[in-house]
Amino acid sequence: MTSDTTQSEVAAERTELLRDLISRTQVVLWDFDGPICRLFAVHRAEQVANDLIEWLESQGLHGLLTEAERKSVDPHVLLRAVDRRHPDSDLVAELEERLTQEELRAASTAWPTAYADPVIRTWTALGTRLAVTTNNSPLVVAKYLSSRSLTACFAPHIYGRTQDLHLLKPDPHCLNRALRALGAAPASALMIGDSVSDYLAAREAGVPFLGYARAEYKGHRLQEAGATTIVSSLETVLKVLRARA
Repeated sequence: MTSDTTQSEVAAERTELLRDLISRTQVVLWDFDGPICRLFAVHRAEQVANDLIEWLESQGLHGLLTEAERKSVDPHVLLRAVDRRHPDSDLVAELEERLTQEELRAASTAWPTAYADPVIRTWTALGTRLAVTTNNSPLVVAKYLSSRSLTACFAPHIYGRTQDLHLLKPDPHCLNRALRALGAAPASALMIGDSVSDYLAAREAGVPFLGYARAEYKGHRLQEAGATTIVSSLETVLKVLRARA
C-alpha cells in the first residue's frame, strides 16, 4: 500500500465521520472568532491586550497581573484574571466595557473565515437552526453578522459574554443558554469551535464537537484535549452539506 493510497483512505474515513456527524445535527452552535471570522485580523488582539494592561497600570494596578498574564495576547485572559481578583467590581465592569469597544472596532475590519458564509447559508437552507455561543460581546457578533447579511441565519440566538465573567467558556453556560432557547437536546446539536475552551465547554454540555483548525498547531492542541473530528477548512463541511441538498 502506497503512502498516497493511505492518505486517500484516511481522508475518506474522515469525510465519512464528518458526514455522519452532520447527518445527526439539528442545531449548530458556532463559536464566533475563528470559525465565523478573524475578528482581530487588522485590529490586532495583541495591541488590545497591551492597551488594557496600560489602562490597568494607569489605575495604579501594575502588580495586579502575573508575568504570564501580562505576556498573554488574549484579552480574555486579562479579563478573567481581573475578575478572579476583583469579582463584581466597577474595575471589572470598566475593563469589560473597554474590551467591548475594542471588539466593536475590530468588527469593522474582521476577515470572513473562508467558506463560513456559504456554510452558514447552506445549513440554514437545509432547515438546521444556528446559534452563536462565544466569549465575545453579543454586540460585536450582531454588528459583524449584519455587515455580512447573515443576521437572519442566527437571530435571535446570539449568546455572548455577560457581566458574569466566571461563566465564560470553558464553562458551558452560553451553550446551555442556546440549547434551552432552541429547545434542543445536547446530542442533537453540534458545536463548531477552534479552541480548547470551546471543546471543553461542548464536552461539559454533552454536545458533539467539530474542531476548526486553520493552523496546524491549533489542530494539535484540540487533539491533545480530546477532540476527534477536526477540519482545517470549512470547505470540507460545505461539500458534505451540498451533497445533502
